[in-house]
Amino acid sequence: MLLHLKNILTPDELHSARRLLGSDAPWIDGRSSAGDQALAQKQNEQLAQDSENAGQLQALVLAALQREPLFFSAALPKKIFNPLFNRYSGNSNFYGTHIDGAVVHSRATSQWVRSDISCTLFLAEPSDYDGGELLIQEAQRERGIKLAAGDMVLYPGSTLHQVAPVTRGARLASFFWIESMVRSTEQRQLLFDMDMALLQLRRRGDVPAVVQLTGTYHNLLRMWADT
Repeated sequence: MLLHLKNILTPDELHSARRLLGSDAPWIDGRSSAGDQALAQKQNEQLAQDSENAGQLQALVLAALQREPLFFSAALPKKIFNPLFNRYSGNSNFYGTHIDGAVVHSRATSQWVRSDISCTLFLAEPSDYDGGELLIQEAQRERGIKLAAGDMVLYPGSTLHQVAPVTRGARLASFFWIESMVRSTEQRQLLFDMDMALLQLRRRGDVPAVVQLTGTYHNLLRMWADT
């Protein structure tokens, strides 16, 4: 499932995020966190994880996720890897084709997180830079994603993807992974579709159908969830 979530961050939060990601922020070589597969593909900058800037930004992003019901419905999060932040510009401007590591270790929580879902939260407006599309390989085509600042895309962690070279300006983003209570992408999709249908039924006031299908939803979640 690939899902576009809009306005995860407010304008004030975006302003704070860009201030903390300014030119005087503690940027380091992005390859410092890369695995063996990614070393030859990764050419970007990353905010130092142990910096004060990173701590403030992580708290900001996690608080925003907590108030977004569509995020919970789609991801059914069990663990959220502490958000990281990157910049693509100048000579550090691309990340070649790769698949995210199946299990990632969080310095912030000392937890291992299975990367069921990959997340990219865009922090720069599309007009601020050229290139920089998140290119996701689907069955029959490659999809390019370049969203408004404050918007986020969720996609399966098993997906082959890359970040196209940035040829002007700077692409700023947060990226992180979700270990879901429901491991199967297909099962999560079914539950999300059912939840969205239930929302429509509630608006119509179809109470008996809502009660019955809500019970089915929770019984399926009870069957598939690992908490």
